[in-house]
Amino acid sequence: MKALSIRQPYAWLIVQGIKDIENRTWTTGFRGPVLIHAGVNYPKRDYEDDFESFAGRGFPLAREQMVGGIVGIATITGCVTSSASPWWRGPAGFTLANARPCPLVPMRGALGFFDVPPSVLEQLPAGFLPG
Repeated sequence: MKALSIRQPYAWLIVQGIKDIENRTWTTGFRGPVLIHAGVNYPKRDYEDDFESFAGRGFPLAREQMVGGIVGIATITGCVTSSASPWWRGPAGFTLANARPCPLVPMRGALGFFDVPPSVLEQLPAGFLPG
């Protein structure tokens, strides 16, 4: 299964179904489910600011619970070069649907789409993966 590494708090916003597009500088023909990986680069000061902004929406109580691993899944439904989404920044964006979170499953990320090893997939909750 493929994954895409995304900085926090954007990975959290995606898996909560709040952010409906992932901005990139490159386009893709990939469509389908993709695991959302949260990178480790999330400064403590940024976390504290985001916690204040999103606390009423169930934002994680500890920064360590949301960095350095798989945090959920979403379906890429398209790739656009413009969008009416309030999250649009461009120049390209992957449109997202069917997002849902999971407890953090630690693993290293990579650039672009990357394969998740079976040993990590086995740690995801039962029934979490499609099909």
